[in-house]
Formats: sequence, C-alpha cells, structure tokens
Amino acid sequence: MLLICRYQVPLEGEAGFVARAREALTLLTSADGCLHGCLGRSVDDPARWVLSVRFASVVAYRRALSPFEVRERVVPLLSEALADEPATYETLAEAAAGALTEHTSLLATEDDGSRGDGAR
Repeated sequence: MLLICRYQVPLEGEAGFVARAREALTLLTSADGCLHGCLGRSVDDPARWVLSVRFASVVAYRRALSPFEVRERVVPLLSEALADEPATYETLAEAAAGALTEHTSLLATEDDGSRGDGAR
C-alpha cells in the first residue's frame, strides 16, 4: 500500500509545512507495518512537495492512522494535500537490485465477479 500526497506550499509557509511533514513521517513510520516514508520537493517547482509512505498492507495503513496523536497531527496534514488525484495506491510490482517482485492486486476480479475489496 502506497500513500502519496502532493502539496502546493507557498514560500512563507515552507518552514511550518516541513516541520509538520517531518513529524508525520516520524509518527507514521513508527507504526507496525510501515515500511518507508519520504518527503520530497520538486526540482522544477520549489513550491510543490510530495509526502510518500509505504505500508505492508491496507490494514497496516489503517492501523497507522488510528492512534490519537496521528489523528490529531498527521490526518490534518494529509487532508491539506492536493485533491485532484487519488492519494492511496496498491503496490503491484517492486524491484531492488535488479530483482522484480510482483504482487496480486487487492482489486483483482475473483471468479464470482466480485472485487478483492468485497465490492461488486
């Protein structure tokens, strides 16, 4: 499970945003099932930022968002992300050192025609 939040941050708000994003990374990556997190800035547009966090599963993602401190400090930051695209993605393939690992889609169609998330 991959969380990708994009932000447009004015120069005067940069220091506060970076402090909040660092705190979010610290809180989220301390959760069981959180694999990695990073904060990045566009080299083409310094006002554009991205917060990316990878979780072992959807369950790990949901659990990481449930502690009070996360709901109080992280969820408001996540809600400020640009809303023109989805923020959560399933990981279907990953590679390290030239070795590719593929993962089964959580939304894959099952034999009975339902999706993997229980929806039809």
